[in-house]
Amino acid sequence: MTKNFLPKKLLVVQAAALSHPPGVFGFLRSGLMETVFPAVTCTASASFRTGLAPSEHGIVGNGHFFKALSRPMFWEQSARLINGPRIWEDFRKNGGKVGMFFWQQSLGEALDMVLSPAPIHKHHGGMIEACAAKPADLYDRVTKAVGRPFRLRHYWGPLASAKAGDWIAEAVSWIMAQKDLAPDLCLCYLPTLDYDLQRFDPKGPAARKAARFLDSQLSMLMDAAEAKGYDVVVFGDYAIAPVSGAVYPNRVLYDSGLFATRSVKGMLYPNFHESRAFAVVDHQIAHVYVQNAADLAETARLLSNLEGVKSVFDKNAQKEAGIAHENSGDLVLVSTSDKWFAYPWWTDKGEAPDYATHVDIHQKPGYDPCELFFGWPPVSVGQNPGRIRGSHGIAGPNRKVFWGSTISFPKDPEDLLELAAMVREHLKQI
Repeated sequence: MTKNFLPKKLLVVQAAALSHPPGVFGFLRSGLMETVFPAVTCTASASFRTGLAPSEHGIVGNGHFFKALSRPMFWEQSARLINGPRIWEDFRKNGGKVGMFFWQQSLGEALDMVLSPAPIHKHHGGMIEACAAKPADLYDRVTKAVGRPFRLRHYWGPLASAKAGDWIAEAVSWIMAQKDLAPDLCLCYLPTLDYDLQRFDPKGPAARKAARFLDSQLSMLMDAAEAKGYDVVVFGDYAIAPVSGAVYPNRVLYDSGLFATRSVKGMLYPNFHESRAFAVVDHQIAHVYVQNAADLAETARLLSNLEGVKSVFDKNAQKEAGIAHENSGDLVLVSTSDKWFAYPWWTDKGEAPDYATHVDIHQKPGYDPCELFFGWPPVSVGQNPGRIRGSHGIAGPNRKVFWGSTISFPKDPEDLLELAAMVREHLKQI
């Protein structure tokens, strides 16, 4: 891919779990950089679009405890959850057209174009697959052009696969080629590496196969971008590392009487209104919310003695980590590199809440990678955390991510926030 004179359009690709150089050509500059902490999807996305740390934009994970509602909520899609100006605000004020495709928290964002999964859950079971779209007819037009609808089962769950990324790459390539649609700034998300790098050894054959699928998708996008006068920036949001077991902070809190439950037909559901402390887990980090300051020291002691917990951040340590925000837990746990945090508080399978055996990313009070596997009986999802082989959330020099650009930036970015600042400056020139 060759560099043309300005002005050019810009395609930005957030590639899940891209921590090594992809097998594509055309970048003028590329390398590795540090990502934000916690190194999870929503936090990285919010940090890039604002150029701010989680302590400023407030997305401290893929979910957090909403205190006014007394419930944890994950994967909420409102863009209003993200505080701070966007890196494209001035660009758009000056007439630039901006589109965002399959990024988290894109609904209600100040954009010209949006595509985001937005299924309708039917009252008596089942689901109507759909995508939220702006303009309203965009999804229908894209579906007709691609030749098939976007399938949510390929995006998450036991059947999640590279097919989701294939659809997104085809859709965005088509959009960039339409004179009436092509945005001047086009942001898209590719989830392709996210699935098998968690299911299997992130350095094994399945991971290498997933990387080849991602290479194909990036090649398609970069070819389409070159044909229509786009520069390209690609960045990874986190690095997935091998893991060999889960840590259960809520079991410790339940056994100590700090985590309260209510029994419904023999199933133990959390009672967040009465719980004195509980953990909202998210891969290799967990936000621990403590209702009464008198319980803080005991909660910290219990969790710091838990095998697989590397660090317990109080509010002062959270400031140093750039995660001190009202949405954060009173304590933040970080696992050892080879472990991850699982949400269950029960030990008897008969006491598991109904949602434990289903794909239910909104009801579960924590991220559950076991949803990537089928369980028993058929159609249910797995409940064996021991099957998980990769996880993420830790940031730092040992968890760097890839970045690449067809733009000859004046320097290599040291981290994701610096890359965002560079893109903001570049947008002033186009």
